[in-house]
Amino acid sequence: MAQTFSIKQALVRVAVLFSLLITAHAAEAAQVKAFVSIPPQKYFVEKIGANLVDVAVMVAPGSDPHSYEPKPRQMSGLAEAAVYFAVGIDFEKAWLSKIAATNPRMRIVRTDAGIAKIAIAGRHHGHAQGRETDAPDPHVWLAPHLVKVQAQHITDALVTVDPDNRVRYEQNCAAFLHEIEALHTELAALFTASQGTRFMVFHPSWGYFAQAYGLEQVPIEIEGKDPKPAQLKDLIQHAKMRGIQVVFAQPQFSAKIAEMVAREVGGQVIHADPLAANWAENLREVARRFKAALR
Repeated sequence: MAQTFSIKQALVRVAVLFSLLITAHAAEAAQVKAFVSIPPQKYFVEKIGANLVDVAVMVAPGSDPHSYEPKPRQMSGLAEAAVYFAVGIDFEKAWLSKIAATNPRMRIVRTDAGIAKIAIAGRHHGHAQGRETDAPDPHVWLAPHLVKVQAQHITDALVTVDPDNRVRYEQNCAAFLHEIEALHTELAALFTASQGTRFMVFHPSWGYFAQAYGLEQVPIEIEGKDPKPAQLKDLIQHAKMRGIQVVFAQPQFSAKIAEMVAREVGGQVIHADPLAANWAENLREVARRFKAALR
């Protein structure tokens, strides 16, 4: 009798486990499959889509989005995607049409639509003083107020491809917008006494961030290339004259020139990744390091 009861218990447990596996598989299958270009976008989509969306990133962490080439498995994965969230980076100029062609049913959403772009910082002093590049700055995810625009595009797209979950997407978006505003208020307060402060950066990624908080970005890189010795000498002289104490470096580029400039001006290098996956904490940490370096 006891053995019979034990067998029944085991069968019940197996049935429950099987049911849970079926439920989990069904839930996974029901998720909206989405692709994004860069890690910060995954953060945005997951904030709005939560467990309703399965998000894959095209440009792998640590890779240069200017020259990245998708892996074959990534291109094949697009066949199952319902939506691709673009953000306007150089990678997309070369690959977005090919990405769209792999899956004509996939919705392409340009999350930077409606954002007024600024020119890539190009006020290079000395040999190219006053000159600006014509290319628009794509780094629109580094200013909280511009992420609000992107969040709305993401929400609208998810509602379109998955209308049954409209209420959840809209509620999640509202909560995310509240978080963004709180972050912006925190960062604005941090830089209240730093209006007009200049900082140098090897690759000019932080223009929208600087604009949002009254700072000025001075790029070391000139038209996408390392500065020549004479240009670098002019930049160092400019930094000394302007009292620049902070030089940003990012993992996608060599930090050697940034470190040399910092040494020459008696400043400090701040390692700041514009493509970090944890978007909010990354902006918060970059702001804290920047503020601490100014003291």
